[in-house]
Amino acid sequence: MKKLTIVKIGGQVVDDQTGLNQFLKQFSSLDSLKILVHGGGGQASKISSQMGIEPQMVAGRRITNMDSLKVVQMVYAGLINTNIVARLQSLNCNAHGISGADGNSILAIKRPVKEIDYGYVGDIIKVDSNFLKQLFSIGSVPVFCALTHNGNGQILNTNADTITAELGVALANDFDVDLVYCFEKKGVLQDVKDDNSVIPHITENAYPDLRKEKVITDGMIPKIDNAFDALKRGVSNVFIIRFDELKKMKSENKTGTRISLKY
Repeated sequence: MKKLTIVKIGGQVVDDQTGLNQFLKQFSSLDSLKILVHGGGGQASKISSQMGIEPQMVAGRRITNMDSLKVVQMVYAGLINTNIVARLQSLNCNAHGISGADGNSILAIKRPVKEIDYGYVGDIIKVDSNFLKQLFSIGSVPVFCALTHNGNGQILNTNADTITAELGVALANDFDVDLVYCFEKKGVLQDVKDDNSVIPHITENAYPDLRKEKVITDGMIPKIDNAFDALKRGVSNVFIIRFDELKKMKSENKTGTRISLKY
Protein backbone atom coordinates (compact mmCIF):
# COMPACT_ATOMS: atom_id res chain seq x y z
CA MET A 1 0.00 0.00 0.00
CA LYS A 2 1.04 3.58 -0.56
CA LYS A 3 2.40 5.50 2.40
CA LEU A 4 0.12 8.20 3.83
CA THR A 5 1.47 10.63 6.40
CA ILE A 6 -1.07 12.54 8.49
CA VAL A 7 0.57 15.39 10.38
CA LYS A 8 -1.03 17.40 13.16
CA ILE A 9 0.58 20.73 14.02
CA GLY A 10 -0.02 22.20 17.46
CA GLY A 11 -1.46 25.59 18.22
CA GLN A 12 1.70 27.09 19.74
CA VAL A 13 3.57 26.49 16.48
CA VAL A 14 0.67 27.94 14.52
CA ASP A 15 1.06 31.10 16.64
CA ASP A 16 4.80 31.34 15.84
CA GLN A 17 5.07 32.64 12.28
CA THR A 18 8.77 31.78 11.89
CA GLY A 19 8.27 28.28 13.26
CA LEU A 20 5.16 27.76 11.16
CA ASN A 21 7.00 28.72 7.98
CA GLN A 22 9.82 26.31 8.86
CA PHE A 23 7.34 23.51 9.50
CA LEU A 24 5.36 24.13 6.30
CA LYS A 25 8.54 23.98 4.19
CA GLN A 26 9.29 20.55 5.62
CA PHE A 27 5.70 19.36 5.33
CA SER A 28 5.47 20.45 1.69
CA SER A 29 8.60 18.42 0.89
CA LEU A 30 7.22 15.10 2.19
CA ASP A 31 7.21 12.60 -0.68
CA SER A 32 4.27 10.54 0.53
CA LEU A 33 0.60 11.33 0.20
CA LYS A 34 -0.18 13.63 3.09
CA ILE A 35 -2.83 15.39 5.15
CA LEU A 36 -2.31 18.30 7.53
CA VAL A 37 -4.49 18.86 10.58
CA HIS A 38 -3.99 22.04 12.59
CA GLY A 39 -4.91 23.30 16.01
CA GLY A 40 -5.29 26.93 16.95
CA GLY A 41 -6.51 27.00 20.51
CA GLY A 42 -4.04 29.67 21.53
CA GLN A 43 -5.30 32.16 18.99
CA ALA A 44 -8.91 31.23 19.72
CA SER A 45 -8.39 31.80 23.44
CA LYS A 46 -6.64 35.13 22.84
CA ILE A 47 -9.36 36.44 20.55
CA SER A 48 -12.08 35.10 22.88
CA SER A 49 -10.59 37.03 25.79
CA GLN A 50 -10.34 40.17 23.68
CA MET A 51 -14.05 39.80 22.94
CA GLY A 52 -14.90 39.32 26.62
CA ILE A 53 -15.54 35.57 26.24
CA GLU A 54 -13.24 33.84 28.73
CA PRO A 55 -12.14 30.38 27.48
CA GLN A 56 -12.88 27.37 29.67
CA MET A 57 -10.69 24.23 29.57
CA VAL A 58 -11.06 20.87 31.34
CA ALA A 59 -8.30 18.23 31.10
CA GLY A 60 -6.89 19.81 27.96
CA ARG A 61 -10.26 20.07 26.22
CA ARG A 62 -12.18 23.26 25.46
CA ILE A 63 -15.73 23.81 26.66
CA THR A 64 -17.58 25.40 23.75
CA ASN A 65 -20.73 27.43 24.25
CA MET A 66 -22.42 29.15 21.31
CA ASP A 67 -20.33 32.34 21.63
CA SER A 68 -17.11 30.32 21.84
CA LEU A 69 -18.18 28.28 18.82
CA LYS A 70 -18.48 31.44 16.73
CA VAL A 71 -14.95 32.41 17.72
CA VAL A 72 -13.40 29.03 16.90
CA GLN A 73 -15.19 28.95 13.53
CA MET A 74 -13.78 32.37 12.72
CA VAL A 75 -10.26 31.51 13.90
CA TYR A 76 -9.88 27.87 12.83
CA ALA A 77 -11.64 27.82 9.46
CA GLY A 78 -10.91 31.45 8.59
CA LEU A 79 -7.81 33.09 10.00
CA ILE A 80 -5.60 30.02 10.47
CA ASN A 81 -6.73 27.62 7.76
CA THR A 82 -6.67 30.09 4.89
CA ASN A 83 -3.28 31.40 6.00
CA ILE A 84 -1.76 27.89 6.06
CA VAL A 85 -3.29 26.98 2.70
CA ALA A 86 -1.92 30.14 1.09
CA ARG A 87 1.56 29.49 2.44
CA LEU A 88 1.52 25.90 1.22
CA GLN A 89 0.45 27.07 -2.24
CA SER A 90 3.48 29.38 -2.27
CA LEU A 91 5.60 26.25 -1.66
CA ASN A 92 4.05 24.46 -4.67
CA CYS A 93 1.97 22.24 -2.40
CA ASN A 94 -1.58 22.11 -3.77
CA ALA A 95 -3.35 22.50 -0.43
CA HIS A 96 -7.13 22.32 -0.04
CA GLY A 97 -8.60 23.89 3.12
CA ILE A 98 -11.30 21.75 4.71
CA SER A 99 -13.59 21.53 7.71
CA GLY A 100 -15.51 18.36 8.47
CA ALA A 101 -18.56 19.89 6.78
CA ASP A 102 -16.76 20.21 3.42
CA GLY A 103 -17.60 17.24 1.24
CA ASN A 104 -19.38 15.77 4.27
CA SER A 105 -15.90 14.57 5.16
CA ILE A 106 -16.27 14.23 8.95
CA LEU A 107 -19.63 13.59 10.58
CA ALA A 108 -19.96 13.94 14.34
CA ILE A 109 -22.49 14.06 17.14
CA LYS A 110 -22.65 16.57 19.96
CA ARG A 111 -20.87 15.04 22.92
CA PRO A 112 -23.40 13.62 25.42
CA VAL A 113 -23.41 15.29 28.83
CA LYS A 114 -21.97 13.03 31.50
CA GLU A 115 -19.87 14.55 34.28
CA ILE A 116 -19.04 17.62 32.16
CA ASP A 117 -21.11 19.53 29.61
CA TYR A 118 -18.60 20.34 26.88
CA GLY A 119 -21.17 22.28 24.88
CA TYR A 120 -20.87 22.28 21.08
CA VAL A 121 -18.09 19.72 20.98
CA GLY A 122 -18.24 16.88 18.49
CA ASP A 123 -17.49 13.17 18.84
CA ILE A 124 -16.68 11.75 15.41
CA ILE A 125 -18.90 8.97 14.07
CA LYS A 126 -17.85 8.79 10.40
CA VAL A 127 -15.06 9.86 8.06
CA ASP A 128 -15.70 9.76 4.30
CA SER A 129 -12.53 8.10 3.04
CA ASN A 130 -13.80 8.10 -0.56
CA PHE A 131 -13.95 11.89 -0.58
CA LEU A 132 -10.37 12.07 0.65
CA LYS A 133 -9.20 9.55 -1.94
CA GLN A 134 -10.80 11.72 -4.64
CA LEU A 135 -8.75 14.66 -3.40
CA PHE A 136 -5.58 12.56 -3.52
CA SER A 137 -6.41 11.49 -7.07
CA ILE A 138 -6.32 15.10 -8.29
CA GLY A 139 -3.09 15.88 -6.46
CA SER A 140 -4.70 17.83 -3.63
CA VAL A 141 -3.35 17.95 -0.07
CA PRO A 142 -6.19 18.25 2.48
CA VAL A 143 -5.64 20.75 5.29
CA PHE A 144 -8.18 20.17 8.06
CA CYS A 145 -9.16 22.62 10.76
CA ALA A 146 -10.62 21.37 14.04
CA LEU A 147 -14.29 21.58 13.07
CA THR A 148 -16.80 18.87 12.18
CA HIS A 149 -20.58 18.88 11.62
CA ASN A 150 -23.62 16.83 12.60
CA GLY A 151 -25.29 16.58 9.17
CA ASN A 152 -28.16 18.83 10.30
CA GLY A 153 -26.47 22.19 9.89
CA GLN A 154 -24.62 22.36 13.20
CA ILE A 155 -20.86 22.94 13.28
CA LEU A 156 -19.04 21.26 16.19
CA ASN A 157 -15.67 22.03 17.73
CA THR A 158 -13.63 18.82 17.68
CA ASN A 159 -10.23 18.03 19.14
CA ALA A 160 -7.59 18.19 16.39
CA ASP A 161 -5.71 15.21 17.81
CA THR A 162 -8.90 13.17 17.57
CA ILE A 163 -9.50 14.29 13.99
CA THR A 164 -5.95 13.22 13.12
CA ALA A 165 -6.45 9.77 14.62
CA GLU A 166 -9.88 9.21 13.05
CA LEU A 167 -8.62 10.24 9.61
CA GLY A 168 -5.82 7.71 9.98
CA VAL A 169 -8.16 4.91 11.05
CA ALA A 170 -10.58 5.62 8.20
CA LEU A 171 -7.79 5.43 5.62
CA ALA A 172 -5.82 2.54 7.13
CA ASN A 173 -7.53 -0.07 4.94
CA ASP A 174 -6.24 1.65 1.81
CA PHE A 175 -2.90 3.13 2.90
CA ASP A 176 0.07 2.46 5.16
CA VAL A 177 -0.68 5.28 7.62
CA ASP A 178 1.74 7.15 9.86
CA LEU A 179 0.41 9.71 12.32
CA VAL A 180 2.85 12.46 13.28
CA TYR A 181 1.95 14.89 16.05
CA CYS A 182 4.21 17.96 15.83
CA PHE A 183 4.52 20.58 18.53
CA GLU A 184 7.10 22.87 20.13
CA LYS A 185 8.87 20.22 22.25
CA LYS A 186 11.25 17.48 21.08
CA GLY A 187 8.79 14.78 22.10
CA VAL A 188 7.12 13.59 25.29
CA LEU A 189 9.38 14.75 28.12
CA GLN A 190 10.22 12.94 31.35
CA ASP A 191 10.81 16.36 32.91
CA VAL A 192 8.91 19.30 31.40
CA LYS A 193 11.70 21.64 32.56
CA ASP A 194 14.34 19.67 30.60
CA ASP A 195 13.82 19.85 26.83
CA ASN A 196 16.33 17.04 26.32
CA SER A 197 14.57 14.52 28.58
CA VAL A 198 12.70 12.94 25.67
CA ILE A 199 11.04 9.59 26.31
CA PRO A 200 11.92 7.74 23.07
CA HIS A 201 9.25 5.04 23.34
CA ILE A 202 5.93 4.79 25.20
CA THR A 203 4.06 1.50 25.25
CA GLU A 204 0.51 0.82 26.34
CA ASN A 205 1.81 -0.95 29.46
CA ALA A 206 4.03 1.97 30.47
CA TYR A 207 1.41 4.66 29.86
CA PRO A 208 -0.68 4.27 33.08
CA ASP A 209 2.38 4.72 35.28
CA LEU A 210 3.44 7.82 33.36
CA ARG A 211 0.01 9.31 33.97
CA LYS A 212 0.01 8.29 37.63
CA GLU A 213 3.43 9.91 38.11
CA LYS A 214 2.15 13.11 36.40
CA VAL A 215 4.78 12.80 33.68
CA ILE A 216 1.94 12.90 31.15
CA THR A 217 -0.78 15.43 31.97
CA ASP A 218 -3.27 17.90 30.49
CA GLY A 219 -3.38 18.15 26.68
CA MET A 220 -0.88 15.31 26.18
CA ILE A 221 -3.40 12.84 27.62
CA PRO A 222 -5.99 13.00 24.78
CA LYS A 223 -3.13 12.99 22.26
CA ILE A 224 -1.72 9.70 23.55
CA ASP A 225 -5.16 8.20 24.20
CA ASN A 226 -5.97 8.83 20.55
CA ALA A 227 -2.63 7.39 19.48
CA PHE A 228 -3.22 4.05 21.20
CA ASP A 229 -6.77 3.86 19.89
CA ALA A 230 -5.58 4.52 16.33
CA LEU A 231 -2.89 1.83 16.56
CA LYS A 232 -5.46 -0.71 17.72
CA ARG A 233 -7.66 0.19 14.74
CA GLY A 234 -5.14 -0.17 11.94
CA VAL A 235 -2.73 2.79 11.91
CA SER A 236 0.86 1.63 11.39
CA ASN A 237 2.92 4.12 13.39
CA VAL A 238 2.46 7.12 15.70
CA PHE A 239 5.17 9.67 16.48
CA ILE A 240 5.26 12.81 18.64
CA ILE A 241 8.06 15.10 17.50
CA ARG A 242 9.29 18.68 17.37
CA PHE A 243 7.77 20.64 14.49
CA ASP A 244 11.10 21.18 12.72
CA GLU A 245 12.14 17.51 12.68
CA LEU A 246 9.93 16.21 9.88
CA LYS A 247 13.04 15.87 7.71
CA LYS A 248 14.47 13.44 10.25
CA MET A 249 11.25 11.45 10.03
CA LYS A 250 11.57 11.50 6.25
CA SER A 251 15.11 10.11 6.38
CA GLU A 252 14.09 7.55 9.02
CA ASN A 253 16.44 9.00 11.63
CA LYS A 254 15.26 8.45 15.17
CA THR A 255 13.58 11.52 16.60
CA GLY A 256 10.97 12.36 19.19
CA THR A 257 8.71 9.82 20.89
CA ARG A 258 7.25 6.74 19.28
CA ILE A 259 3.92 5.43 20.62
CA SER A 260 3.32 1.71 20.25
CA LEU A 261 1.20 -1.04 21.76
CA LYS A 262 4.23 -3.09 22.76
CA TYR A 263 8.00 -3.21 22.30
